Amino acid sequence: MNEPTVDVYLKPQQLTEALRDDVRIGLTSIPKWLPPKWFYDAHGSELFERITTLPEYYPTRTERELLQRFSGEIASLARPEVLVELGSGSSEKTRLLLDAALAEGTLHTYVPQDVSISALEDATQQIATEFPALTVHGVVSDFTESLHHLPGGGCRTIVFLGGTLGNMVPAERAEFLSGIANVLESGESLVLGVGLVTDTDTLVAAYDDRAGVTAEFDKNVLRVLNRELQADFVLDDFRHVAVWDPANEWIEMRLRATRDVEVDIRGLGMSVSFDAEEFVRTEISAKFTVDGIGSELVDAGFSVEKSWVDPDNRFALLCATAM
Repeated sequence: MNEPTVDVYLKPQQLTEALRDDVRIGLTSIPKWLPPKWFYDAHGSELFERITTLPEYYPTRTERELLQRFSGEIASLARPEVLVELGSGSSEKTRLLLDAALAEGTLHTYVPQDVSISALEDATQQIATEFPALTVHGVVSDFTESLHHLPGGGCRTIVFLGGTLGNMVPAERAEFLSGIANVLESGESLVLGVGLVTDTDTLVAAYDDRAGVTAEFDKNVLRVLNRELQADFVLDDFRHVAVWDPANEWIEMRLRATRDVEVDIRGLGMSVSFDAEEFVRTEISAKFTVDGIGSELVDAGFSVEKSWVDPDNRFALLCATAM
C-alpha cells in the first residue's frame, strides 16, 4: 500500500476568518443569510449522514443507484488516470467509480478534496487501505477558491457529486464551472451529480422530514455560531422551514424567528435583531433539467458526452469533457 499524502492549503485560522466574514455580511443583509458550509462541524456531519438514510431524502440513494448501474460506462467514457473528488467527505459513493476506473485499467491516483483536515486524513487512510493499488493524495482547501491547487500527473476526471452544485446561485455556478473548465486540459472530464426538478411535495419533504432530523441539522449552524463566535442564539427561538421557489427552481431552507429576538455575537462585537417571523436563509438547493444543466456546462466550456437519469426523473449524472 502507498502511504497517503495530504496537502493543506486551508488552515483553521483561515476558516475562522471566513466564518467571521460570512456572518458579518450575511446577518446584516436583507434578507439575512448564512452559507450552508457552516452546518458541517462534526455534529452537523453526523446529522447529515442521518439525513441521507431518511425515507424522504431520495437524492443520496438515487445517485448511488445511478453510480451502481453506470460507473463502468462513466469510466469507459472518461478513462481517468487521476480521479479528483471535490467535497469528498467520506468518499463512500466514489468507491463505485474507483472500482470501475481500476477495472477499466486507467486509474492510478485518487485526489479527494475537503475542508476538514481530520476528516480527509481519515478518508485517505481508509481509501489507501481498501485500494492498495492507488496513490491517494488528499487536498485540504475550499474548492470554490483553490481549483488551481488540484494536482495533475495524468488525464484527470473531476467528480462533483451529491447535488452540491445546487447550493450556488446561477452566477456562482457559472463562475465555478468555468473555473473547472479552465483548470482542466482539453479532453479531461467532469462527472457531475445534480438533482432534477420534480413535484413540490417530494422536494419539500426531502428537506423537511417528519422525524425532524433536517430541522436539527438546520439549527446546527446556530450552535456553530454560539461556539465559534460566542453568540447567544437560543435554538428554540427559531423554527426550520423548507420552501420551494418555483421562479428560481430551488428549495430554500430557512430559520424563522418565533418571536422578536436580539442576539449578541460577542466574537464580532455586534448584535443582530430578528422580528417575529423574520427568517435567515441557510441553504438553497437548486434543481435542474438535463437540458438546462447541459447548457450551463456548454457555456462554461464543456462538451456534454452523456447523461444518466433515474426512472423517476429526480436525479442525473452527467459526464462532460473540457473543450
